Amino acid sequence: MSFLVLWIISKERMRGCDIGRELEKRRGSKPSPGTLYPVLKELKEKGLIEPDKKKFYTVTRKGEEELDSALHYFSSIFYDAEEMFKCCSPHHSE
Repeated sequence: MSFLVLWIISKERMRGCDIGRELEKRRGSKPSPGTLYPVLKELKEKGLIEPDKKKFYTVTRKGEEELDSALHYFSSIFYDAEEMFKCCSPHHSE
């Protein structure tokens, strides 16, 4: 979940409740505060995100580098993801 939270924050600075709503849209269920806030704390302690005085989180330079590295790693593993989706597509049999 850390990767997804970092990805979401990289798109737009957000507060914890906003991040929870965005995760709900993507995953179909909203994470509990007991799940989300430890992730935010860990990302903050690693220096990957930073909250402002109003608790809006932004990605730090270190966080951007970590996200870029993770995206490259993900891409190298799932380089054929587009092909994988084609086989599962409802229009595949047409």
